[in-house]
Amino acid sequence: MKFINPINGKLLALSLSVFFLASCQKDEPTAPLVVPTSYDVAKFDQHAAAQLAVVTAVNAMTDEAKKGRVLGEKVSETTLRTIFTGGNPSVKSQTTTYYTGKLESEWFAEIAKASGNTYTPGDPKTRGQGGMYGGYLFDENGLEMEQLIEKGSFGAALYNHAVSLVGGTMTVATADQLMGIMGMSPTFPSSADVKHARPDRAMANYAARRDKNDGKGLYSQQKANFIKLQAALKAGDTYNKERDEALTAVFETWEKVNAATVINYCHTVIATMSQTTTTDAQKSAALHAYGENVGFMHGWRTVARKKITDAQIDEILTLLNAAPNAVPTSYKFITEPATELPKLQQIITRLQAIYGFSAADVEDFKKNWVSEQKR
Repeated sequence: MKFINPINGKLLALSLSVFFLASCQKDEPTAPLVVPTSYDVAKFDQHAAAQLAVVTAVNAMTDEAKKGRVLGEKVSETTLRTIFTGGNPSVKSQTTTYYTGKLESEWFAEIAKASGNTYTPGDPKTRGQGGMYGGYLFDENGLEMEQLIEKGSFGAALYNHAVSLVGGTMTVATADQLMGIMGMSPTFPSSADVKHARPDRAMANYAARRDKNDGKGLYSQQKANFIKLQAALKAGDTYNKERDEALTAVFETWEKVNAATVINYCHTVIATMSQTTTTDAQKSAALHAYGENVGFMHGWRTVARKKITDAQIDEILTLLNAAPNAVPTSYKFITEPATELPKLQQIITRLQAIYGFSAADVEDFKKNWVSEQKR
């Protein structure tokens, strides 16, 4: 059929053919994203250099804090502040304003004050300074500042930095940077053991601990999330939907690892302090596990892009006898276990509901699977 342009009398057949061809090409479906089975590590160290440096700095702060575990050794407040503010980027520059205030105005000074002393939980004679009890260093209220510095930074600095990485234009480097700041190794050893050439660090270490290595756990899920994210970023804007799906899964899984680890330590304290008799070493270890929980939860306060709300975090911290802006009574978990331990079960129940963990998940979270499987 011929179509005549009423203005110039020329045939429109060629133009219409081009139009129909273009329309057909436009409607062709996009090929599915090809997701490889492995992660491309070629430029990981280059892309994630800044993030790896921040994780290393958090480890350095932790090493300084751990000096207090040796009786008579002093923790240097000056050294902690120097590590926190040094580097480019510094840990401080990646940390929430709220948590920075806590570290700089309270916790660095508290751990330095407590170090070099001894502590008896609940004893008024030592309540003014804190000190070593068993194998760990506590403040006068039985709270382990080391855990607020380290585990709190996993959320307030590392996760907070991850959120900032996806606030604008993303590139192929973004996947490496996110993986680097989580502490996950691009070779995926699912272990922090130094026998591996590139062990996992920071929160990735705890993802490994919560994973039975059956291909279904949180570490395995996060591995798959990062591989898909990298593939989508490499494939370009056509696959932004797949990119966003993977990105959402990265943050959701990361947050679940934090919650699962809190459940793990609640189980630990309950199991230890429910025994008929406990030694000082066992009580100290239980108070240490409890302190990990305070750090893991407190660090997520005011962080963006999370499922749990700050109000829910405050409720959990209150159950932990460590409500924000209140004087903690942490020692009660080992001096009055009959009264305090039910609070930990409430926390388990609340976290299970918030994150949709199954009963089997909660049971599995009791174990450190890296240790169980000697990975």
